[in-house]
Amino acid sequence: MTENELSKIIVNTAFQIHNKLGPGLLESVYEEIMFYELRNWGLKVERQKAIPVE
Repeated sequence: MTENELSKIIVNTAFQIHNKLGPGLLESVYEEIMFYELRNWGLKVERQKAIPVE
């Protein structure tokens, strides 16, 4: 899968979640649903992964 294909899946999934649920929920709710949906696409997903910032 290319970066463009992966990006398209992520953006479209986020858009669909926002359209169905609307604004105003806690970030943790959107995160949980996004995690679930991306796993259903067969993607390996990690939540709240720490990354080094320089």
